Amino acid sequence: MASTEMPNVSPAPTKEDSQGPKSLPAADIAVLVVYFLLILAVGLWSMWKTKRSTVNGYFLAGKNMTWWPVGTSLFASNVGSGHFIGLAGSGAAAGIGPVAYEWNGMLMVLVLGWFFLPIYIASGVTTMPEYLQRRFGGKRIQIFIAILYLFIYIFTKISVDMYAGAVFIQQALGWDIYLAVVLLLVITAFYTVAGGLAAVIYTDAAQTLVMLMGALTLMGFSFTEVGGWQAVFDRYSSAIPSIRPPNTTCGIPREDAFHLFRDPLTSDLPWPGVLLGMSIPSMWYWCSDQVIVQRSLAAKNLLHAKGGSLLAAYLKVLPFFMMLLPGMISRILYPDEVACADPEECKKVCGNSVSCSDIAYAKLVMELLPSGLRGLMMAVLLAALMSSLTSIFNSSSTLFTMDLWRHMRRASEWELMIVGRVFVLVLVVVSVLWIPLVQASQGGQLFIYIQSISIYLQPPVSVVFLMGCFWKRTNEKGAFWGLVLGLLVGLVRMILDFIYPVPQCYETDSRPDVIKYVHYLYFSIILSLFTLTVVVCISLTPIYKSCVLQISRLTWFARLDPVQRSEADKEAAFHIPDPGTHETEKSSVNIEECPKENFFPPLFFVLDFNTLNTKMYL
Repeated sequence: MASTEMPNVSPAPTKEDSQGPKSLPAADIAVLVVYFLLILAVGLWSMWKTKRSTVNGYFLAGKNMTWWPVGTSLFASNVGSGHFIGLAGSGAAAGIGPVAYEWNGMLMVLVLGWFFLPIYIASGVTTMPEYLQRRFGGKRIQIFIAILYLFIYIFTKISVDMYAGAVFIQQALGWDIYLAVVLLLVITAFYTVAGGLAAVIYTDAAQTLVMLMGALTLMGFSFTEVGGWQAVFDRYSSAIPSIRPPNTTCGIPREDAFHLFRDPLTSDLPWPGVLLGMSIPSMWYWCSDQVIVQRSLAAKNLLHAKGGSLLAAYLKVLPFFMMLLPGMISRILYPDEVACADPEECKKVCGNSVSCSDIAYAKLVMELLPSGLRGLMMAVLLAALMSSLTSIFNSSSTLFTMDLWRHMRRASEWELMIVGRVFVLVLVVVSVLWIPLVQASQGGQLFIYIQSISIYLQPPVSVVFLMGCFWKRTNEKGAFWGLVLGLLVGLVRMILDFIYPVPQCYETDSRPDVIKYVHYLYFSIILSLFTLTVVVCISLTPIYKSCVLQISRLTWFARLDPVQRSEADKEAAFHIPDPGTHETEKSSVNIEECPKENFFPPLFFVLDFNTLNTKMYL
């Protein structure tokens, strides 16, 4: 899942790096050139092949994708460059435990295909906030969720993946990191802006093939160098750096490094939290995150959408072999660098006094692979970076255009197309400006920050989607206040975690008991139960009930209801009223037949750009 996709250190140039910019061998350059030509060719072909002049064609690829590009795009969107660096680094530091995130994702992507997608497809929505608007009425949940998603994308996913890829390029070429970032963003934004979701999905398919080829090749070299699986099992426990603080556990591998289910009280990943607490944020990522669900909604029908989910689930087996195990091997081969424990030594190796485990994958690439294959691996990480960024760019522009801009003003379809493209460029600028803050997040703070986003912000959203889809009594009041109160509780815990960070191995743990003994995965369970209680209690209040048209084709048990709309209203999500008339946007929900409070919630402001008036619905 997303929470394993982030580096917590920033490898700094070594002495050799500091001598000046490097030059790649001709074979590596040739591989990179072929890669970029291949991706540009696929992008241009998909732009020509797909109708991009409509909202449907641009944002959902015309709803004409077959199962294999959907499945590969799901996998490529999940596996960014930070995934390679972060998961390999986690394997080097903690053993096989972090793969639980990946295998949990295997289950959740199947839950998406078999349980959530039938509801989303029956409802005919374009975005996840739009589904909440149709299910509950009103606009405050839709706008609230859209803004929350955009913040998560901009300040975690985009910046982290971008920075991870740029750091690898900096290590390989000695380029200035901003030059690398700008170059990558310009290429990525080009075919996202020009081609829409079709270009993203087809280039994802090509880049998935490149990723698998390169990563599996490095895995083969790694196992050959270390001596096979048994050697990994035998030698990992002795991969201890030569310099480390005395009388501490610093630098010593965990005794449970080869355990997937670990002690429920003292371990880093307690098994009850892995089974329950990890599943709630994972459900958000795979079943209600716009980046993921949008790929499945582009399928030509439900059968192909399920096939894409099944293919993605099979592909999720691979990160254990092509990312996590190579990270463990890197620690065995280079313990003084990858497993450094002395703060001064770590500072010399990677520029971070806490840990250098996240250089594990880059270390293997630069040390083991011959010329040519090294270029292939650079192409792999570029493929992972660009796949992740294009997915986020396209989904973010969809959220902004369909869930925010349409509510600000009555826009023509052409205007929405322009706004979607311009917003991608805005994302590029904001992401580049965020880079200095990413660089400053040393000492594991970036890792802690992204974990907090996952654990403290996602469970309330997951519960609201789960209850909205599978309990017809859930109403707007219950969903909204469950979401708000759940997020407030999560934010309180997140602030406490920043105030009382996890101590290092040579420090005494003096944190308050509520922080020290309540693992973040256990807190995920507590937060989910709290949100569930709020949603259920308020929804059971007799005066707040969902009307019939907020349930029909919008919940699991009503997904097969006959369509109660006219032919002109079948694509309500894509119907844009003419700004020159008084035509109103069509919807599957009849306002006159539904409670007014569901549509005009109290104390909610809407800025009407057509009249430049601010309206407050009481």
